[in-house]
Amino acid sequence: MNDNTSTPRPVDIKLHQKSRLLEIHFADQSHCMLSCEFLRVYSPSAEVRGHGAGQEVLQVGKENVNIVGIEPVGQYAIKLIFDDGHDTGLYSWDYLYELAKHYESMWMDYIARLEAAGYQRQMQ
Repeated sequence: MNDNTSTPRPVDIKLHQKSRLLEIHFADQSHCMLSCEFLRVYSPSAEVRGHGAGQEVLQVGKENVNIVGIEPVGQYAIKLIFDDGHDTGLYSWDYLYELAKHYESMWMDYIARLEAAGYQRQMQ
């Protein structure tokens, strides 16, 4: 994991289960609202990322996934527990900040990969 001490750390993390959003406020005054679906499909776990470049596994059918638990991992990460049983990704502060800063482009990339695979997202 990246140990970039210049990356702003989260100062507040709130789960909004009804809207399926994770709200994160960082020490640099920035904040974001990341959907549970986004966090699930970009899980840093080996199940999603694979064990090397080119081994990523496209996650489909995650439109209605929700987070049912958040567990701290030391002073550097959280473990998100999803209602589909996925709970192996450790979201470091650096990774959460990267997700927040690149949300739009990463989301569009995910949508494009779904379309290329012929998957039709179910609208909520």
